[in-house]
Amino acid sequence: MQDDVKAIAAIASTAASAGTASVAVATITSSAPGVLGVLGFTTTTVVTLPVAGVVAVAGLVGYGIYKGVQVAKRQ
Repeated sequence: MQDDVKAIAAIASTAASAGTASVAVATITSSAPGVLGVLGFTTTTVVTLPVAGVVAVAGLVGYGIYKGVQVAKRQ
C-alpha cells in the first residue's frame, strides 16, 4: 500500500513538473457559419491538451497495467 502511494505521488510530481505547456492533438476544419459559409469560407479549430494531463494519464495507465500484471502473476 505504501509503495502505491509513493508511485502515485511520483506520477503527480512528474506531471506537475511538466509545466503549463499544451500539445495539439487535432485540427478540425469546418465551414464558417452564416453567409461566410455559403460563400465557401472555412474556419479551423485546434484541439489542445495540457502536457501535464497527458503525462499524468499515461503514468496512471502504465502503473495500472503494471499492478494488473503483478496480480495476474500471483494467481
